[in-house]
Amino acid sequence: MTSSSISELHGALAALVGEANVYVDPADKARYETGARYGNGKAAVVVRPASTAEVAAVVRHCAQTGTPLIAQGANTGLVAASTPNESGRQVLLSLERLRGEIVVDRANRTATVGAGVTLQELNEKLAEQGLCFPIDLGANPSLGGMIATNTGGSRLVRYGDVRHNLLGIEVVLADPPGQVLDLMSGLRKNNTGYDLKQLFVGVGGVGGVITRAVVQVHPLPRQTATALIVPTSQEAVLELLIALESEFGDFLTAYEGMSRSTVQSVIDHVPGVTNPFAPEPIPDYCLLVELAATSSREVLGVDLQSALNDFLERQFDVLVANAVLDGGPDLWKIRHSISESIRHQGKLIAFDIAVPRSSMIDFQKTAREMLASEFPWLRLFDFGHWADGGTHFNIVWPHEATPAYDSDTVERLRTAIYDLVVRRFGGSFSAEHGVGPYNERFYHRYVSPEAQALAGRLQETLDPRGVLGQVNFGPAASD
Repeated sequence: MTSSSISELHGALAALVGEANVYVDPADKARYETGARYGNGKAAVVVRPASTAEVAAVVRHCAQTGTPLIAQGANTGLVAASTPNESGRQVLLSLERLRGEIVVDRANRTATVGAGVTLQELNEKLAEQGLCFPIDLGANPSLGGMIATNTGGSRLVRYGDVRHNLLGIEVVLADPPGQVLDLMSGLRKNNTGYDLKQLFVGVGGVGGVITRAVVQVHPLPRQTATALIVPTSQEAVLELLIALESEFGDFLTAYEGMSRSTVQSVIDHVPGVTNPFAPEPIPDYCLLVELAATSSREVLGVDLQSALNDFLERQFDVLVANAVLDGGPDLWKIRHSISESIRHQGKLIAFDIAVPRSSMIDFQKTAREMLASEFPWLRLFDFGHWADGGTHFNIVWPHEATPAYDSDTVERLRTAIYDLVVRRFGGSFSAEHGVGPYNERFYHRYVSPEAQALAGRLQETLDPRGVLGQVNFGPAASD
């Protein structure tokens, strides 16, 4: 884009949202152009609308002029779907000012929020009324971004992902350009044809820009119970999960696995964290278990921590070799500090994957053997959401390793891991973070031709000019 065309674009957008909310200076644009982990590019301009009407005006202008447009929330995504490419032609539509009042409806147990509201802000507001939006994440994304990526988190086994908790959206369409589609009814039961809001969930901003949402919210727990458990064997991990679900049902809110290297990394690099098993060494593998109830001990007639302790005592030497009981905040600090700690180890090669729970043990064993055989200099830090089959199979290329970091080798490694996940174990190459430029090639590798063809037709219908988003969900273009 030439300087004159950027100047013209700047003027047109400034007329829609105000001069102060259109950035062209590189220093002003920088934080929007740099992704949380991947995706550093260059935007033609950054535009910051403050209302649905302003979003509609921006989308209309870009669609009518053929100007590519990307929506961005809190910029916490990990697949480069919300950061610009290197072309310098894209308009970056920041939703950070799209906030408005958070409306909590206690009677219907819902909250109506602007797309720019962050998860932390929403939960602070909900806590005033004893409620929460229980998507537990290591970041603080915006609600619009959470919908666009369909985030899950540590407590998915109890509460589901964003899709399960989404009741309505308002979305600005690419076609007709700038048309506002109101799907904000907020009904839990609405069986009147296509659930159109789902067309915009988990697709990274393709087809429309979400401006508002209605989400269902949940009562805050009145009691919780935690334990850090050492299983008697790797095979016992699944057996223990099944036993916990049988014993406690919906009280089970989290079942998080962590390898020895992962826990050790946190202890070594995060101040204030010590070995919870001391004086015994860190085990090969441990499980962070959480139970929660929205009823008090008096009403429920059960103390969850005592019930969990009794259960674990019965399983001692059967499925449980050791356990640290209670100490919830300290134990969760270990889990939430993992990503921070492993960044110190070297160059991160992250995998956000899922396999059926029944295949998790075999997958982990097979993947570890492949790493040891073909990539012995790499370090594995695996952890994740065992109860829903999700795992962060994160690998680090140490700074001091020989051979030195090589992108071709990383691509070979990534393809080998994903082939195991998808083709051998029937899993997903993207469990939580969606699809973006960073992993689009694997979408085209693994998603069936029939599904890609249908997705492509939907995308073309929603956005015939190809203006919104950065991912082609249709068949890959031929070389």
